[in-house]
Amino acid sequence: MDSRRFAIVAGLGCAGVVLIAAVVVVALLVGLIPFQVGGLRQEGEATISIAEVTREVQEAVPTLTPVPEQAEEETAGENSEESTESQMVEGEMLTALYEAANPGVVNIRVYRQQGGMTGQGAGSGFVIDDEGNIVTNDHVVAGAQAVTVIFFNGLEVRAEVVGTDADSDLAVVSVDEVPEGVVPLSLAEIETVAPGDRVIAIGNPFSLGGSMTLGIVSAVGRMIPTAETPFSIPQAIQTDAAINPGNSGGPLLKLDGRVVGVNAQIATQSGTNSGVGFAIPSNVVRRVVPALIERGSYAWPWLGVQGGAVNLLLQEANELDTQQGAYIAVVVENGPAEEAGLQGATGEDQILGQRVPVGGDVVVEADGETIEDFADLLNLVAFKRPGDTISLTVLRDGSRQEVDVELAARPAELSP
Repeated sequence: MDSRRFAIVAGLGCAGVVLIAAVVVVALLVGLIPFQVGGLRQEGEATISIAEVTREVQEAVPTLTPVPEQAEEETAGENSEESTESQMVEGEMLTALYEAANPGVVNIRVYRQQGGMTGQGAGSGFVIDDEGNIVTNDHVVAGAQAVTVIFFNGLEVRAEVVGTDADSDLAVVSVDEVPEGVVPLSLAEIETVAPGDRVIAIGNPFSLGGSMTLGIVSAVGRMIPTAETPFSIPQAIQTDAAINPGNSGGPLLKLDGRVVGVNAQIATQSGTNSGVGFAIPSNVVRRVVPALIERGSYAWPWLGVQGGAVNLLLQEANELDTQQGAYIAVVVENGPAEEAGLQGATGEDQILGQRVPVGGDVVVEADGETIEDFADLLNLVAFKRPGDTISLTVLRDGSRQEVDVELAARPAELSP
C-alpha cells in the first residue's frame, strides 16, 4: 500500500463546521483502493566523458555581440513599458470579468440546530437560471433548519432547499425574489478546460462576500471523495486559485465568464486551509442539477466493485503482461458486477513487504473503449444511467473474456 495520505477539507462552506476526511490516495466504491506504490525506473545508462560534455556545451553557446549601454537602457525601458501595459490590460480584463460575474454569485447563510442551540454556517453559490435556482454544495446546506441568500447588492432573502445529492456534493436552493442586475451564469463544456487555463474563484471566504481569487487549472480528471458517501466524484478540476472556508459552492470560472466547476474541497497535509483546491466539474453539474430542480434527487448508476490501477506490484503478483486496465479487487455482494459474473481478488501475495491482491479480473475495454486505469472505468460508469448495459472486456487467467453488466442505481446505504 502507498503510505502517503492527505486530508480533504470538505466542509469549506461551513464556517466553524469544517470536515476533514482522511483519504488513502484514492478510495472508492465503484472506485479505487490504494495499490499504487511510487518508484523509480531507470531506462538505461550511457557513459559520456567530461570532455565530450564540455565540447557539446561550448559548441552550443553562440557568440554574442555586446550591446551598447544606451541600447541596453532603451531595450530595458521598452520591455518594462510593454510589461506594464500588459499588466494594465489584464487588470482591466479581470475587473470587467468580476463586474460581469459577481452579480450572479451569492453568499449563503445556513442555520442549524446544535445541542439545543442554533449555529450558523456560511458558503457560496451562483444563480443558474431565471427562476431563482441557485447551485451550491450539498455539504453547505446539509442539515439546515433555515437557509438565507445574500445577493451582491446586500439584499438577503429566505431560500428553500429544493434538491441535494451527497454523491456529487451538489445542491440547489431556490429564492422567490431576485434583485435587478442578477444575471445567471452559464456552464462551460468540460472539454474546453485544460491545465494551464487561467481561472478565477468568486465567493464568500471567511464570510467576506464578493471575494475573487486568480489562478490556473492545475490538472483535470481528478477523482475526489465525498464526505458523506463511499463514492467519488469523477473528473474534478484541480486549481491553485485560493479556495478557503466559505468558498464552497461558489463558481470557478474561465476568463470568458463561463463556469467550469463548483468549488468544493481543499487537499492538505497539514490540516489547514493551505493546499490544493478542487472543483466539481461542469459536466457533472450539467447532469445532476436539472434532476435536483425537477425532482429533488439524482440517480447515479452503480457497478458494484472496488479496485485500483494496475501498478508494477499488481502486474508482477498477477503475472500480467501489461499495466493497462482497471483491477477489480472486490465485487460487492448482490451488486450488478456479482450478478454478471465479474471476479474479485481470490487471495493475496507479499511483494516488497506490501500485501498485493491476486486473482481479480482486469477490465481492459468497456463498450469498445480502451480502459487505461480505474479512473477510466469510473468515468464511463458515472455517465451512464441505471438500467444501461455495458460490455466489459476482462483479462482472467491469462485470457480475454466478454462480460455484459446491467447497471443498477446506487443503494441508499452501502457498507464499506
